[in-house]
Amino acid sequence: MVRKKTKTKAKRRPKAKSRRRNTRRRSTSRFAAFAPFSRAAAELSVFAFTGLVIFAAIFAYFASDLPDTAELWREGDGPKITLLAADGAPIMMHGVSHGAPVKLASLPRHVPNAVLAVEDRNFYHHFGANPVSIVRALIVNANEGSVRQGGSTITQQLAKNVFLSGERTMKRKIQELMLSLWLEHKFRKDEILTLYLNRVYFGAGAYGIDAASYRYFGKSASKLTVGEAAVLAGLLKAPSRYSPTSNPDDAGKRGRLVIEQMVTAGFLTRREADAAIAEPVLLATPRFEAAPYFIDHVMREARTLSQSVDADLIIRTTFDPKVQAAAETGLVAGLAISGDGLENIEGAVVVMDREGAVRAMIGGRDYGRSQYNRATQAKRQPGSAFKPFVYLAAMSRGEMADSMIIDAPVQIGKWSPGNYKDKFYGEVTLREALARSLNSAAIRLQERVGRGYVRETARNMGWSESLNPGPSLALGVDEISPLNLAAAYVPFANGGFQVVPHVIDRIETADGDIIFRRTGTIISEAASPSAIAATNDMMLSVTEWGTGKAAKIPGYKVAGKTGTSQNSRDAWFAGHAGGLVGVVWLGHDNNAPMDGITGGRAPAIIWREMMARALPPPVYVMPEKAQDPIAALLQSSG
Repeated sequence: MVRKKTKTKAKRRPKAKSRRRNTRRRSTSRFAAFAPFSRAAAELSVFAFTGLVIFAAIFAYFASDLPDTAELWREGDGPKITLLAADGAPIMMHGVSHGAPVKLASLPRHVPNAVLAVEDRNFYHHFGANPVSIVRALIVNANEGSVRQGGSTITQQLAKNVFLSGERTMKRKIQELMLSLWLEHKFRKDEILTLYLNRVYFGAGAYGIDAASYRYFGKSASKLTVGEAAVLAGLLKAPSRYSPTSNPDDAGKRGRLVIEQMVTAGFLTRREADAAIAEPVLLATPRFEAAPYFIDHVMREARTLSQSVDADLIIRTTFDPKVQAAAETGLVAGLAISGDGLENIEGAVVVMDREGAVRAMIGGRDYGRSQYNRATQAKRQPGSAFKPFVYLAAMSRGEMADSMIIDAPVQIGKWSPGNYKDKFYGEVTLREALARSLNSAAIRLQERVGRGYVRETARNMGWSESLNPGPSLALGVDEISPLNLAAAYVPFANGGFQVVPHVIDRIETADGDIIFRRTGTIISEAASPSAIAATNDMMLSVTEWGTGKAAKIPGYKVAGKTGTSQNSRDAWFAGHAGGLVGVVWLGHDNNAPMDGITGGRAPAIIWREMMARALPPPVYVMPEKAQDPIAALLQSSG
């Protein structure tokens, strides 16, 4: 038994070992079967990690100099400032115009649709880039051997226009793609399209759909027709080639192509497209580019009124391009008519309406040569252009235009002024004294009325500078700028109310928050209507037969006054007609005398030339008896 047990045990041990060996063999064979997959997975993990590292390095390389996107809604290095004229049109600043920001909801649907039809028909369906368009562009460019076609979406174009340069490099293209993905993640589609329409370049210095609409068609983008929208959308491919002003035929063909693309995209029906093609597209007369002196003055005023608000601003000014053009042309024409001797003389012009709104401003003859604004910064002696305030004081004290005054040599203390060319007229009416600009008569009238009352009258009218207490007050020896003299003349045009001279009506942010709004321009009553009317009546005589005859405008009543300071250092004409007040000044910056130049010559001629262009054509009304010649004939025969 013992032996059996021993044998039994001896026989069982080899069996157990055998089982273990078999199990180990089977396990080893299984791992061996999966070994190739394990190695492949490990290699793939290493490859993926390496690729991830390389991608991160590439991303870091291209992202290292990406522009800051925090100020997307701004343009340039600081807050964007959009200047608008009085009618809401963007002011063309030195050949470049940025239109007022427009919202997509304010535009007719065919305006963005025209852009989408030719620039990015699948805009609302892609993620920022269109792979199909990119591949197609690559194939075309490869076949042509050069860059012939772009595959950029509107989002990519926005990224390029706002953040990147126009260079055609692989780095820029990759950065453009990265930024477009960021834009799509950050903003809604409508917001991206709004940004694009407000930033894209349409040629002729116009950035944004609103500026382009005013530049080419003279109206807001909210009023564009289908045909006009198609022409603007067609510009985006090549603004210079398809410019409607320089290449109207190519622009028309491109516009028709855009309309056909709108039909293909389902934005227009065939009938709507045919109607749009049949309707003529009329270009507006090119708008006058704003005088830089006016813009500089607006920007100085805006800095004060906006209180350093750190936001994009829209500034509605009082500027009128038509009046500015008239002033510019009138200055050139007036100087040419006046003859020689004016080549080196400077000039300044201000035109206001009856509420003190500055419609035009010229601060010098050449902004490129001198940015010094003589219309606002130069203070000069107005000479006899001050005399209307003396006569207004007299009218307010009960004097009449036919009241008499002595024009003869006068002496007050040691001071004894003379008349022009030392010619005296004896006893004259106040009307004649003002019309002929007689110095001695004006001084006698001032002494009769009282110097203090003359100073008070001038201040009530809006004279903003100091006034001396001496007898020379009547001869306009106290200095004032053309802008402020124009403001003091405004009550003569509005019935006797002092105003605030101004160039800005409203300032608001691009989001619509009001920063400043002008609520009123009338300060107070400057003088009684009867006194104003009497003085105006005498000032009419100045231009009818007095020293200001050269300022007369056929069909208009011109009430004004010439002014010449001592030794012809300054020559002026100030007056009003048709609701506009104008002031013209000529002189040297160094206050040197001018040879024989007086306010009744060159300044009056310039005033006439600019005001005649700024005012509407006069309306001539036939006398009542001649209005119906047939009836008059019947009456005479009956």
